[in-house]
Amino acid sequence: VQLQASGGGLVQAGESLTLSCVASVTIRAGGFSIDRMGWYRQAPGKQYELVASMTSGGNTNYADSVQDRFSVSRDIPKKMVVLQMSSLKPEDTAVYYCNAEIRIGARASHYWGQGTLVTVSS
Repeated sequence: VQLQASGGGLVQAGESLTLSCVASVTIRAGGFSIDRMGWYRQAPGKQYELVASMTSGGNTNYADSVQDRFSVSRDIPKKMVVLQMSSLKPEDTAVYYCNAEIRIGARASHYWGQGTLVTVSS
């Protein structure tokens, strides 16, 4: 399983940015399902926090700090999750990590992308 994230960069406060992440799953036999995909972030000196996620059924979960500014969506056939970020603030500066909960057979595990840096200048 590999998660490839893209879209980070440097923007000014108030601007928008979109992050994308695509999952590649290769298994020997049987099937798999991606139950949930989303994004976490880690700001300098702070712990990881959930930013937003979406289940395969379309249920979403957002951090309070990004509610109404960020929007998460998924393209199920493409195994992709997209995070649209608007009205960015300096406190959104962090490394953003794509996360996927993938069930292979009877076992579900979390997988992580390599992280993409988002820097918001004031």
